[in-house]
Amino acid sequence: METDLRALARAREWYGPHSSTAAEWAPDALLLAKGTTTVSVVLPARDEEPTVGDIVTVIRRELVERIPLVDEILVVDSNSTDATAERAAAAGARVVAQNAVLSHLPPLTGKGEALWKGLAASSGDIVVFVDADLRDFGAHFVTGLLGPLLTDPGIQFVKGAFERPFTGADGVRLRGGGGRVTELVARPILNMFWPELAGFHQPLGGEYAARRETLEQVPFVTEYGVELGLLVDLLELVGLDAMAQVDLGVRVHSHQSTAALGRMSGQILHTAWTRLERQGRVVAAQPPARTLLQFGLDGQASLMNVVVAERPPLASLLAEEDVA
Repeated sequence: METDLRALARAREWYGPHSSTAAEWAPDALLLAKGTTTVSVVLPARDEEPTVGDIVTVIRRELVERIPLVDEILVVDSNSTDATAERAAAAGARVVAQNAVLSHLPPLTGKGEALWKGLAASSGDIVVFVDADLRDFGAHFVTGLLGPLLTDPGIQFVKGAFERPFTGADGVRLRGGGGRVTELVARPILNMFWPELAGFHQPLGGEYAARRETLEQVPFVTEYGVELGLLVDLLELVGLDAMAQVDLGVRVHSHQSTAALGRMSGQILHTAWTRLERQGRVVAAQPPARTLLQFGLDGQASLMNVVVAERPPLASLLAEEDVA
């Protein structure tokens, strides 16, 4: 009980000095603070033709042409079957095919794979990750995340916080209805095992930024456990005081089916399990099952593999290649 209370007190102590809003970070002031630091914005994208072009257009217009805060906009096309790559390129992004980056490695699937490949393919000192399915996107999503990193050399990682409404088929938005996996799976896990991270509003959100040298020192889960894995690994690497969060307002995006969210939850649970094992906090006679049995509306069963693969820290891979 005392340990729980100390961890909760630590989260509360961290929250105030390390939380801000996007409105606090004016682009003009950030440009002065930027100096010679370079910034890459990376968007992992799979079949995001309806939204990726608009996001790239806003970033290019507001943060490349109007105020030169961003040096590179990179879209990682994650094996899309639509015109995602064409829309992104037409809007002004550099587009790379996921499997073409570090192509000598066996290809893997998943969002985390696209993020890791985006880190490898980009060049900025600071890397900002933004999901490619956002609607009503504003440049403040990027400037908010850049604020603490450009003004405080002690900050290594910044996570976006936001309200996530659920948009129904009729277009009506239900406040607080989004983020179901966050509330039902990720938040309970973090509070149970890593309560220092309990102050992060949106631990699974896809908008975050970090210094390249820091990101290159941690592994990337290739599937949907990537955000939880990064939080836990970065806590261990740099400590809570080097992490911050910024309220970006309202985040509107597409929603997945309940079955898809179930598979995502399984991947997140596997990610948490691997971290607990590495930290010596659990010892099991046998590993957890790799599969999730799900049932459709017709009662038909499907068996899904929810085990997560990982890419190693990019720095270690690059060091091996330099030696070779």
